[in-house]
Amino acid sequence: MRIAQIAPLAESIPPTKYGGTERVVHTLTEELVRRGHDVTLFATGNSKTSAKLVSVYPKGLRETNAMETHGFLYSMMNMGIAYQMQDQFDIIHDHNVHFSLPTASIAQIPTVATLHGPFDQVNRPYFNNFIKNIHLVAISKAQAKQAPELGIQHIIHNGLDMKAYPFSETHDGYILFVGRISREKGTHFAIEAAERLKMKLIIAAKVDNNDMEYFKKEIEPKLSDQIQWVGEVNEIDRNNLMVNATCMVHPTNWPEPFGLTLIEAMGCGCPVVAFNLGSIPEIIQNGKTGFIIPPEDVSGLMKGIERCKEIDRSYCRTYALTHFSGKKMTDSYEDLYEQILRQHNNQKFITLPGTPQFSFVN
Repeated sequence: MRIAQIAPLAESIPPTKYGGTERVVHTLTEELVRRGHDVTLFATGNSKTSAKLVSVYPKGLRETNAMETHGFLYSMMNMGIAYQMQDQFDIIHDHNVHFSLPTASIAQIPTVATLHGPFDQVNRPYFNNFIKNIHLVAISKAQAKQAPELGIQHIIHNGLDMKAYPFSETHDGYILFVGRISREKGTHFAIEAAERLKMKLIIAAKVDNNDMEYFKKEIEPKLSDQIQWVGEVNEIDRNNLMVNATCMVHPTNWPEPFGLTLIEAMGCGCPVVAFNLGSIPEIIQNGKTGFIIPPEDVSGLMKGIERCKEIDRSYCRTYALTHFSGKKMTDSYEDLYEQILRQHNNQKFITLPGTPQFSFVN
């Protein structure tokens, strides 16, 4: 198949540090090329890929501080050029659906759009208006249930190639928080749990400008030898932190659509303790790869951390590599592409009323 993959421009493919969506796009693109497909990747100029690369901007928008100045313009150019070239492809897979939905809805060839962010009361009417001709993919059942009126029929969990991730049966006794410092990610809950347990907490996370006030007021004053912030780290350093941690905490304060760091931690053998919101029960096997705690229950979070010594770290790794591999994800997308192309001449994408019966693409 001739496949276009349209990546976000916020980070390179793959990202050097933060960038869950970009890691997924990289994994999918490389596996599709390995299987013999003719893939064109629309991404930053410094992206590393086996596919044909088309770029309108040399680096990640966040890296050059262009996100807040001309980021929207370059993102629209990236998507616009991809759709201008649509006659060169059999199918387009768009990972920018929040931006590109109006354009994707009038594309002349089949378009798959993976929603990497949440539905909310603001964007749901937007999707309702433009989703008619697009094959929308949710990354979890929980995400799809946020907008039942859309009748989302395709759910494909994210996957990564984690075979090369480090693994250890032992750990160094600290708690780890990874990703982004923000109220919705619950960094303050992680700090409170660590303080009460008198355990070391390492926070390996970026701070966006819109989260700076939260960081200054609620996180920075708590930093100490016990509560350490090491900033945003690259993949190698992050994996080393995961493999040596007692556990990773994910005290999310919002309905997490997926949570890529969860499968990465488990892939290193590191159990995860997380609040039960969004997709968490679809990712963590409670009692076997970590513990699922009621939202905002810091005492429960503490108990989960203490119980992580019960977790078999080798099982944790095997579970992640089996259920969330790049191969499994690509199998699902490849099957979906083929199904869509077979039906393209005879079938339109129909939105049915009511709550859909979900089935995974295998």
